[in-house]
Amino acid sequence: MKLRLPLGSFGAYLFDCDGTIADSMPLHYIAWKKALAEWNCTFDEQLFYALGGTPVAEIVSLLNKKHGLSMPVESVSSRKENLYMELLPQLKAVPEVVEHIDAQHGRIPFAVVSGSTRESVTASLDSLKLLDRFDTMVCAGDYKKSKPDPECFLLAASKLGVAPESCLVFEDTDMGIQAASAAGMASVKIPPPWERGAA
Repeated sequence: MKLRLPLGSFGAYLFDCDGTIADSMPLHYIAWKKALAEWNCTFDEQLFYALGGTPVAEIVSLLNKKHGLSMPVESVSSRKENLYMELLPQLKAVPEVVEHIDAQHGRIPFAVVSGSTRESVTASLDSLKLLDRFDTMVCAGDYKKSKPDPECFLLAASKLGVAPESCLVFEDTDMGIQAASAAGMASVKIPPPWERGAA
């Protein structure tokens, strides 16, 4: 499967991490299920994918409301992150995205813009030997409003010193695409694992 990029030349590429550079969503889901099982909390897979790009702590709070639970947000979040770290040896990159990273690396600046923690993003990219390709990272905690708000993408553009309209965003979630549009940026949507595999 080839990614079709919008026409035009771009001054910077902004990449989401999970599900975009790293084919990590299936591993994140395994980590979520294990962490939540300890609290007898279920997490439907469709809901998990629908919440792609939402910070971990926000997801725990949302599940608390949905199921009438009072799981401690901090400890469930860190338990989930630790379980994900244990699964990292199984992590693979999304080849269709890495192709574009390889093609443009050194020509234009790159940023990673993620709803995950900096620790999680750094560990994923390090495990894929891609960490050194990125000029800057914007992760959970660096901005106040999560996607679909454009704040994270606008922050990344300003860190790179590139105008928003010159940036191309690579994203796998609808919320991420909405955030890119709200930031005035062109975007390309990365299909979910089950669609990429079928191509």
